[in-house]
Amino acid sequence: MWDFIVPVCVSDLVKTGGINQYVVQDVLSPKQLASHLHSFRAALRSQGPLCILEHFDTAYSVLQHFQAVDIAVKEDTLELLVQVVSGLSVSLPSLLLSTTLSAVDRKQQLNAVKMAVFLLCKLTEHLESDSYRQSIITAPSKGSKKGKSANEGQIQWDTERETVLQALTQLLQLDIRTLWSLSLVEEEFVSCVTCCCYKLLENPAISLVKSKGSRDAIIHLLGVLVKKYNHLLGASVKVIQLLQHFEQLSSVCAQAVAVWSSEYGVKAIVGEVMREIGQKSSEELSREGSGVKAFSCFLSELSSLVPDAMLPNISVLLTHLEGESHSMRMAVCEVLGEVLIRVLSGDGLNDTARADRDRFLDTLQEHLHDTNSHVRARVLQVYTRIVNSKALPLCRYSEVMGLAVGRLMDKSVNVCKNAIQLLAAFIAHNPYSCKLSSADLKKPLEKETAKLRELRERGKEKAPVAVIEAAELWEAMEPELLQTIRAELEPGSEEEQEEREEEEVEESERDTAVKIAQFLRANKYRQAVRLCARAHSAFPQSQLFSALSTFTVESVMDTLALIFKGSEQDPPQKGEEQPPAPQEEGSAKNEAEESEQKKQEMLVQYLRDTESFALQVEKAIAVINTMLYWKTTSVVQEAIQFCVTVCEFSVANSLLGVRKMLPLVWSTDAAVKEAVVQAYRRLYLNPQGDTTRAKAQTLVDSLSELMVEASLGTIQCLEEIVQEFFGSGSSLQNSVVQVLWERFTGKQESSALQRRAAVLLLGMAARVEREVVLSNLDTLCSVALGEKVTEDFLLARDTVITISHITDHNKQTKNSPPFRLPQDHQLFTCLTQAIAEGVVMTDPYWQSFMEQAVRLIYFLAESPDQLCSRLLQRCSRLLLDQIAEGGEGSKEGGQSQGGQSQDEEEPDKQISCVSLAQLLALCGSVAFWQMSHLERSVSVELRRRRGENEEREAAGTSNKSKQASNESCVEEELGLVGASAEDTEAELIRKICETELLAEENLLCAFLPLLVKVCSSPGRYPHPQLSTAACLALAQFMMISPSVCEENIRLLFTVLERSSLPVVRANTIIALGDLTVRFPNILEPWTQNLYARLSDESASVRQTAVTVLTQLVLKDVLKVKGQVSEVAMLLIDPQPHIASLALNFFNELATKDNAIYNLLPDIISRLSDPERGMKEEDFHTIMKQLFSYITKEKQTESLVEKLCQRFRTAKTERQWCDLAVSLSLLSMCERGFKRLQECWDCYSDKLAEPGVYQPLLSITSRLRRGAKPQLKSQVEDFERKLTAVHTKGLENVESGETEEQREGGEAESVCTPQPLSKGSRRPTRGKGKNSTSCFEDSDLVTPKPRRRPPKKTQITFSSDEEEDDAVLAESETPKVTTPISRSSRRTRLRH
Repeated sequence: MWDFIVPVCVSDLVKTGGINQYVVQDVLSPKQLASHLHSFRAALRSQGPLCILEHFDTAYSVLQHFQAVDIAVKEDTLELLVQVVSGLSVSLPSLLLSTTLSAVDRKQQLNAVKMAVFLLCKLTEHLESDSYRQSIITAPSKGSKKGKSANEGQIQWDTERETVLQALTQLLQLDIRTLWSLSLVEEEFVSCVTCCCYKLLENPAISLVKSKGSRDAIIHLLGVLVKKYNHLLGASVKVIQLLQHFEQLSSVCAQAVAVWSSEYGVKAIVGEVMREIGQKSSEELSREGSGVKAFSCFLSELSSLVPDAMLPNISVLLTHLEGESHSMRMAVCEVLGEVLIRVLSGDGLNDTARADRDRFLDTLQEHLHDTNSHVRARVLQVYTRIVNSKALPLCRYSEVMGLAVGRLMDKSVNVCKNAIQLLAAFIAHNPYSCKLSSADLKKPLEKETAKLRELRERGKEKAPVAVIEAAELWEAMEPELLQTIRAELEPGSEEEQEEREEEEVEESERDTAVKIAQFLRANKYRQAVRLCARAHSAFPQSQLFSALSTFTVESVMDTLALIFKGSEQDPPQKGEEQPPAPQEEGSAKNEAEESEQKKQEMLVQYLRDTESFALQVEKAIAVINTMLYWKTTSVVQEAIQFCVTVCEFSVANSLLGVRKMLPLVWSTDAAVKEAVVQAYRRLYLNPQGDTTRAKAQTLVDSLSELMVEASLGTIQCLEEIVQEFFGSGSSLQNSVVQVLWERFTGKQESSALQRRAAVLLLGMAARVEREVVLSNLDTLCSVALGEKVTEDFLLARDTVITISHITDHNKQTKNSPPFRLPQDHQLFTCLTQAIAEGVVMTDPYWQSFMEQAVRLIYFLAESPDQLCSRLLQRCSRLLLDQIAEGGEGSKEGGQSQGGQSQDEEEPDKQISCVSLAQLLALCGSVAFWQMSHLERSVSVELRRRRGENEEREAAGTSNKSKQASNESCVEEELGLVGASAEDTEAELIRKICETELLAEENLLCAFLPLLVKVCSSPGRYPHPQLSTAACLALAQFMMISPSVCEENIRLLFTVLERSSLPVVRANTIIALGDLTVRFPNILEPWTQNLYARLSDESASVRQTAVTVLTQLVLKDVLKVKGQVSEVAMLLIDPQPHIASLALNFFNELATKDNAIYNLLPDIISRLSDPERGMKEEDFHTIMKQLFSYITKEKQTESLVEKLCQRFRTAKTERQWCDLAVSLSLLSMCERGFKRLQECWDCYSDKLAEPGVYQPLLSITSRLRRGAKPQLKSQVEDFERKLTAVHTKGLENVESGETEEQREGGEAESVCTPQPLSKGSRRPTRGKGKNSTSCFEDSDLVTPKPRRRPPKKTQITFSSDEEEDDAVLAESETPKVTTPISRSSRRTRLRH
C-alpha cells in the first residue's frame, strides 16, 4: 500500500512522488466540489473516518480553490474534517491496544491520521488568514454601526476555531506514536500541527478576553506536542521568535510556558526559554525590533506564574543586570522579587536558599541606585511587594528603610512616589510596634539597657574560669613534666633530698591525689613528682600508687596521668569521698542567669531596632511633609496617604503633616482636594465606638487634639472639613453638638484648651446651621463672657469668634435687611464690660479678645458707633482714674517713706504704659472698623434701601404712558441710573471718612495727637507694647483719610527704619501694605523704602516684607522694577521659610507675561555690583533659579544679546565672570548660539580670564549633544576659536597687544556713564519725604538723558527706567491710581 508523506508545501502533492508515495490524482473544479462533498459525507456515514483515504482529493481541491469556493463549501469541508478527526479519536484507542493489528491496517490507519490532520491544519490556517483579512477590511470606524452587516455572509470562525483545536488535541493525546515504525513520529507531521498553532497565536485578538477559550486550547495542544512529540526545543525557539515579532504575545507566551511546566511536567522548557533570553547580547537587545520590551514583560509575567521553576536557571538572567537595556534590568529585578516572595521566604530555608536570598536582596539594593529612574522605581515597587508579603528579613529593615528615605530626594517624580509607597508599607507592616515614637521609646530603652549592663557586671563577677579538658591539659604539660621527672630521678645533693622530704603526705590517699593534681594544674611539677614519690611509701597498698614499685620515668608518668586525668574523668567509687565541686552545685543557677541575660539582650536589641526604625520614619516624615505642595498630583496624593498612615501609628510629629496638608482643601486640583477630605474623614470623621455617644466623644476628642495650638490658617481650613461633616446629614451631628456643649459649659470634665476647641467647633457648625449658636447665645454669654471673663480672655476671644459666625456679613442677600441685635442686648453688655475691665489689666490676651469683640460689635449691633463711642469714653475714664490713683499713691508714699518712692514708681509707670497701650489699641481698632462699617455695611444698606425704593416707585408708576418709559429705557440699558446712584453713595461714604470721622467734634480726633506724639518720641515712650500699639493704631487712623495719611506717612516710614523693635517694624510693613492698596498715589514715592526692609537684620521682618511685597506686586498694586533684586537675594536667605517665600514670589511672577525676562538684566547688574560684594556661589544659585523661568527661544536670543553687550560696560573681572556664568545658565538654542557668535567682539577680549572662558566653553559642550551635523560643526569651530583666543591671551598677558587692548577698553569706558555712589540709593533713615526720593534709585542705576553721551550703541551698567517703555507689558502697569475708585475694592481684598 502507498504511504502518505506530509508535504512541506501544499502544492507538492500534485507532483510525481516517489515509490509508493501518495499523489493527488484529480484536482476538482469549484463547480464539482459540492457533489463530491456530498459523496464524502455519505462515505463518512457508511465507512467511517477511513473514507478520507478515498476522498482526500475532494478536501484537497477545496484548499487549492479556497479563494474561489463558496462559504458553504468551506463550512461543509471543515465540518467533515472535524468529524473525521473526531472519528479517528474514537476508533483508534481500541486498535492501538489490539495485538492482532496487521501491518497493512496499521499503515492504513496511519495514512488516515496524517491525511486528516494535514487537511484540517491547512484548512484552519486558510480560514484564520481569511478571517483576519476580513476583520481588517470590514473594521467599523469610530461611531459606525456597520460592523454587523459587514460580517454577514462570513463563516463564524471564532466559534469554530475552538472546536477544531479540541478535536486535534483529543486525537494527539492518544498514543498514536505506535502507528509509526519504531514509534518515531516524522518531524513534518509535528511541524504541520505546530505551525497551525503558531499561526493562530499571531492573531492580534488572541490575547483578548473573548479569545480565552481558543487561547487555552492552543496552549494545551502545544503542551501535548511538547510532552509527547519531542517539540521542547522547537517550542522554546518559537516562543523567542514570537516575542521578537509580536509584542502583545508576552503574557500569552508566559501563560503557555507556565502551563507546559506545571500541568504537563515539562519544567525544562522554562530553563530553555530563559537560556535563550539570557544569551541575548546587549548590542542585540539595543537594536530596534529586538523585542526587548516583550522579553521583559514575558519574564515578569512568567515569574508571577512559576517562580520556583525559574530559580534553578536564574543565573543566566543576572548578566542582563549589567546590560544597557533598562527594560531587561526591570524584568530581572521583578523576577528576583517574585522568587524572594514565593520561594525564598520563611524561616525554614536551608543554608543554600538563605545564601541565595541574601544575594538577591543585595542585588536589588544595588539597583536602588540604578542610573535609570524607571529601574529605581521598579525596584522600589518590588520592595513594596516584598514588605507587604512579609518576606523581608528583619535584619534588613533598617538598611532598606534608610535607602528608601534617601530615594525621597530623587530627581524623578515616579521614584519619589514609589519611595513614599514603600515607606508606607514599612510602617503598615512593621514588626515592632503599633505606636512608633522615638521619644516614647527612649526611656524604656535606657531602663532595659541599664538592666542588661547590671546583669553583665554580675555575670563577670561570677564568671567561672574557662574549663579545658584534662586530656588537653595533660598533652600540653607532658613534655615539660617529662623533663622535670628525669631531672628529679638523677642523683642530687643532700639539700635536694631534704627538700624532697619537706612535702608532707595527706591523711588519705585520695587527698594526696587531689593535692598532686592541684600541683600539676598550678605548673608546680617538681612538688607533684616529689609528693608522688612519698605517697608510694605512705600508701604501698594503694591502687593509685602501686605502679611506683619500680620508680622509673615511665611509672611516674603513668601514675601522674592516672591521677590527673582520672581525678576529673573517673566516676567516684562507692564508699569513697567525692571532692567538693562548687561549679556543679551552682550550674543550675548560672544557667538561669545566662538565660535571663540572653532574654534581656534580645529585648534591648528589639528596642534599639524599634527606636532606629522610628527615627527613620520621623526623618521620612520631615521630607514627605515638604512634598505636600509639589505640582505633581500623584506625589501629593501619595504624601497625603503617607501622612494618614503615620498618624494612625502615632508616629512622633505625624500631626504636623496632617495639619500641613489641611490648606490643600483650597486646592484647585479636585483630586488633591478630595484626597485631603477623604484623609480627614478617615482620621477624624469616622470614629470607632460601640454607641453613638462613644463615637461622638471620640470624634470630638480627635478634632480637639487637632485644634490645640493650631494657627488661625489651620483653623480656617479645618472649618471646610467640619462644615462638610455638618452639611452631610450624618447621624452623629446631634450627639457631637451635645458633647461640645457639655464640654464647653463644664458639665463634662475638660481642660481649658478642650473648652476653647469645643466652642470653636460649635462656631464651625454654626456656619452650616445658625441656630446651633443663636439659640444658645445666653449660655455663651454667661459661661465665657460673664463674671469670670477676666480669668480667661482666650476662651472669651474664641467665644466671640464663634458668635461672629451667626452674622451675615459674608452672606448678605440683596432684599433681606441685615441681621442685627439691639444695643441693650446681654451680649453687648458683657462685651463692653469685659473690654472696660481688661483695659486697665495686664493680661497678654486681652488685645486679641478686644479686636474680635469690636469686630463683632460692628457686625452685629444696631448703631455700633454709639456703643463704641461710649466704650472709648468709659475706658479713657478708667485709665485716667488709674493714673490719678497712682499719682496720689506716689505722693503719699513719698511723704511717708521718702527714698522708697522712686522704687515703687516704676511698676506704676509700667502699669500705666500697658493700660495706655491697650487704650490706643482699642481706639485704633474702633477707627478701623468704623471705616469698614461705613464702606461695607452702610453702603450695602443704602444700596438695599435704594433698591426697595426703586421697586416701590416702579410699582407706583406702572400705569404711566409708555413714552416716559421709552425715554428712560436707554439709560437703564446702559446702566447709568444704578451707576450714578452708586457713585453718589460712594462719594458720600468717602466724604464722611475724609471730613467727619476725624473732625474735631468726633471722639476719635482726640486720640490722633496722642498717637503722633507717642510714635514720634520713642525716647520718651520706650515701652515696647506702647510703641507697638501706637504705631499700629496710627496706621489704622491713616487708613481713614488721605489727608491724615499724607501728614503722617513720613513719620510712619521713620518708625519703619529707626525702630529697634522687630515687631514694630513688621507691623508697620503690614500697615504700609494696606495703605499702598488704599492710597497708591501717596505711597508710590516710598516704594524703595519698603524694598529696603527685605535686607532687615531680623528674620521676622524679612519674612513679613517679602509676604507683603509679594501680594502687592502680584495684584499689580506695585510696579515691578529692578528693586526685585532685593527679593532675589532672599532666595539664599539662611532661613528656609523665607527662601521658600521668595521662591514662591518668582514662581507666581513667572506666570505674568515676560515679567522675569524684562527684569533679568537689571537684576544681574544689581547683584553683580562690586559694592554689594556678593559671593560667586550665591550669585550662581540665584541666577540658576531665575534663568529656569526663561523657556522661549526668542527670550533666550534677546537675553544673549543684552548680556553680551553688558561686557562692554563691565569694569571688573568679577562682573565679566558673572555675565559669562549668566550666559551659561541659559538653555541655549540655535538662535541664541548664532546671536552669541554675532556678539563676539563684546567678550572676545575677556576670554583670557578663566572665569569667562570656562562658562562659555560649557555652552558649546551642551550644544554639541544631539545637535544636527551642520550646527555641530559650527559649535566645534566656535569652540576652537574660544580656545585659541584663551590660550593666546594666557601666553601674552604682558605683551604690548594685551596692553593696547586694555588701554582701548579704558578709553572706551571713559565716555560710558557711571553709576552714582551707593550711598544715594535710598533716602536717609529717619528723614521725611524728599521731593526727589522717588527718583533716587533711578539716578543711581540709569543715567539721566541729559548726561547720556551721544554714542547710542553703548549700554549702561543697569537700567530701570531706560527699558521700562520697551519691555514692560501693559498688563504689569497699575491701571487705576485714584484712591476713590480703589478704596472699596481693595478694602474688601484686605478682609
